[in-house]
Amino acid sequence: METHLTDAYRRAEAGREAEAILRKCVHCGFCTATCPTYQLFGDELDGPRGRIYLIKQVLEGARPTAKTRLHLDRCLTCRACETTCPSGVKYGELLEVGREAVAAQLPRTGADAMMRGALKAVLPRPMLFAALLKAGQVVRPVLPAALKAKVPAWQEAGPWPVATHARRMLALAGCVQPALRAGINAAAARVLDRLGVSLVEAKGAGCCGAVRHHLDDPAGGLDDARRNIDAWWPYVEAGCEAIVVTASACGVEVKDYGRLLHDDAAYAQKAERVSALARDVSEVVAAEGEKLAAQLGVPRGLTFTKVAFHSPCTLQHGQRVKGVVETLLQRAGYEVTPVADSHLCCGSSGTYSLLLPEIARELRRNKLTALGAGGPAVIASANIGCIGHLQEGSDLPVRHWIELIDERLARQ
Repeated sequence: METHLTDAYRRAEAGREAEAILRKCVHCGFCTATCPTYQLFGDELDGPRGRIYLIKQVLEGARPTAKTRLHLDRCLTCRACETTCPSGVKYGELLEVGREAVAAQLPRTGADAMMRGALKAVLPRPMLFAALLKAGQVVRPVLPAALKAKVPAWQEAGPWPVATHARRMLALAGCVQPALRAGINAAAARVLDRLGVSLVEAKGAGCCGAVRHHLDDPAGGLDDARRNIDAWWPYVEAGCEAIVVTASACGVEVKDYGRLLHDDAAYAQKAERVSALARDVSEVVAAEGEKLAAQLGVPRGLTFTKVAFHSPCTLQHGQRVKGVVETLLQRAGYEVTPVADSHLCCGSSGTYSLLLPEIARELRRNKLTALGAGGPAVIASANIGCIGHLQEGSDLPVRHWIELIDERLARQ
C-alpha cells in the first residue's frame, strides 16, 4: 500500500511503525471474511481493510470525524484478521496507533467519556471492584433480571495448596477475576500442584494493563505493566520458571510487555524477560502431559460429559494457541463437541460488551447458538471476560476449562 504520511508521523517512531505495517497490506480483502463486525454490518468501513484506510487517512493528515472514531470503536480487536492475512499485516498494532491518533485530535466528551473514565477508575483496582461487586451481590436478589445477570453470585475458591515443590511459577491475579471467579486461579494452583509445581501470586501485582491500554490511556496501561514487573522481578531473579496467566486476554498483554516497553531504558530488558516467561495456563499444563496422564489414571465412574469449548480470540488469534485446551479436555475424559465458526468473537472483548452492548449481544447470540448445537452439558472457555459474557446469556453453566480438569483430578 502506498503511503504519504505527514512529516510529524514520519518522524515519530509510532508513525514509522504504522507506515511499515500499512505498506504490507495488499488490499486482498481476505480479512473481511473472518471479521465479526463486517459479517454483521456488511460495511467495508466495519472491516479491517476499511479501518486500515481510515487510519491511513488520519496519518496522512485528514481530520478524523465522529464517523472515523465510530468505525474504529466498533472493532473488537479480536485479531482474527491477523490469523487470516497472507501478508502478515500487524493490524492490532496499527489499530493502537490509529486510535491514539484519533483520540489526540478528537477527545471524547459527554456520556462516552464519563463511561470510559468510570471503567478505567474501577476495573483495574481489584479492591475497589471487589467492594462494589460485593455490594451488588448483597442486593442481587431484588435486582431486575437484566441487572442481576451482570452480578454473579459469590463463589468459593476452594483451597490453595501450600507451596512445597522446588519448581515454582508465578500466577497473575489480575483485576476483576479474583472477585468474579476466585476459583479459577485456585483450580490452576491445585492442578499444577498435582503436576509437581507450586503456583504463587506476588503481592503488589494486579491489572495487566489491558483495561487502560484499550480505553485511550496507554500511559496508564504501561504504569500497570511496570508495577507488575516490579512485583514479579524478585521471583524472576530467584529462578521462577514461568508467569502463568489463566485469563487469555491478560496473557496477550503480558506477552506484549517487551514490545510496549522497548523504549523504556529502566524497564526494557525486564519487560522482555517477563514476556518471555509468560505462558497461558494451557501451555504449562500441556507441557506436563505425561504427568497429567499419570495423575488422571483410569477413569472411575466417569461419564463422558459433553463440553463445548469457546476459544477466546485472545487465545487463538492473539497468542496463537490452538487446539491445546480441547486436547487436554479430551485427555481428561470429556467429550468436546464441534463448534461452527469457532474463529469468531463472542462479543465480550474486554469492555466492549459494556460500551457497545447491542453489537456484543448479537455476537453472543450467534456464538451461543454455535456452542449449543452439539448438546453440551457445560460451556468452557479460557478468559474471564468471555466466561462472564457468555454466562449472562446462557442457561448452561460456563466454566474455565482448568476448573474442569481440577474436578476430574479430584475424582481420582
